[in-house]
Amino acid sequence: MEYEAVIGLEVHAQLLTRSKMFCRCQVVDSTEAEPNLYTCPVCTGMPGSLPVINRKAVEYTIMTGLALNCQIARRTFWERKSYFYPDLPKGYQISQYQLPLAYGGWLEVEAEGSRRRIGITRAHLEEDTGKLFHRGDHSLVDFNRAGVPLLEIVSEPEIRTPEEARQYLMRLRTILRYLGVSTGDMEKGAMRCEANVSVRPKGSRELGTKVEVKNLNSFRSVKLALEHEIARQIAVLEGGGRVERVTMGWDEVRGRTVVQRSKEAAEDYRYFPEPDLPPLVVDEAWVEALRAQLPELPEAKRARFVREYALPADVAAVLVEDRAVADYYEACVAAYPDPRTVAHWVTGEVFRLLRRSNQEIGQMRVSPAHLAELLRLVDAGTLTLTLAKAVFEEMYETGQAPGQIVQARGLAVVGEAKDLEPIVQRVIQEHPDAVAQYLGGKEGALGFLIGQVMKATRGKADPKLAGRLLAERLRREP
Repeated sequence: MEYEAVIGLEVHAQLLTRSKMFCRCQVVDSTEAEPNLYTCPVCTGMPGSLPVINRKAVEYTIMTGLALNCQIARRTFWERKSYFYPDLPKGYQISQYQLPLAYGGWLEVEAEGSRRRIGITRAHLEEDTGKLFHRGDHSLVDFNRAGVPLLEIVSEPEIRTPEEARQYLMRLRTILRYLGVSTGDMEKGAMRCEANVSVRPKGSRELGTKVEVKNLNSFRSVKLALEHEIARQIAVLEGGGRVERVTMGWDEVRGRTVVQRSKEAAEDYRYFPEPDLPPLVVDEAWVEALRAQLPELPEAKRARFVREYALPADVAAVLVEDRAVADYYEACVAAYPDPRTVAHWVTGEVFRLLRRSNQEIGQMRVSPAHLAELLRLVDAGTLTLTLAKAVFEEMYETGQAPGQIVQARGLAVVGEAKDLEPIVQRVIQEHPDAVAQYLGGKEGALGFLIGQVMKATRGKADPKLAGRLLAERLRREP
């Protein structure tokens, strides 16, 4: 029997607010800050402390909902989600259940040659928990993260393959970053994912038993965990067994999912209205003001790059993945109006050096104006492409303008025949085998000889002039 997977994703994204969801404590990177320093009676659940709603977190949620094509609730309220775990100081989490702030949206993904629309069930606000650190036979808890605004985005069970799930997550993170509402950094826990997955006979409309998979801290682990869990469930069914409704954890080291506990149902959390917070009323004017603040989103920007700059769709997709990269690219095009050449340099040399130095483009010291100046030097024949790449590396390291580097290091192209002729003659004398091959009709040997001239001049020779001088000299060979 052929089976198909049914996958739904629950994504939790920490919001980039300055203070926590219901108190004035500063939001910090919990991986770097001293433990338990940024806490107060509200976020640690002390008796008598009262929460106050963070307006910015509500606005970020509405903006995200709009970007995900959601409806925005005009009235919602807060609820207590009760469960007992050491990282939850109150013994409950303030969340939304019955009336999410945003609902009924969708996100398009492209995977494995097809484009599909995945429904968004809900996007709602809640507060984050603390963080546990396990040390041998004991555990420690850090409450710096407790109370940080957390946006939960739940998809419909409409994802069919692990690759679709990975693409959905990548698209979602890109949108969150474009909006500036979250870093989406999975490695630091700023974006966390849980998957609900079941399998059923292909063509069936009935859902199989749902299994939740946790501990997914990278796009790679999401894909691998889903592949393993789907295969596990199919093996259980084909062996005559029954899939149990449990929570599985992904074991990265062993490359497999493992049972953690039985799966809770909604009634286990004993949701009831939060008595210390009033209902949240969202009027039309507020929603429209936030809609007006939305930036051009990645999909619209990609389409515009293809239309306005005549870029291939795959190149445009790479450029718009990061809003800062897209902005840098457009600033370069404004200074040097050759979109394809700029795209080639940004996706080539710029990306190469960013990867090598493990930096973001905002940290790069090469301004759009300086990159444009470098490209004009190439157009003018002052620099070969080889020299231009060397100059660019120095620009990247020092932040200097290309003209300054060229002048200081004497890197201008050797473009006079009288300067190149002695070097051409020496190359011919030093490589008789290549000369014989060329004279014997092997045109490719000329390319080798040109390369030797470039090497002898440290990339400063005009390659076209070098080729012409070599051909002329070789024609005179006996």
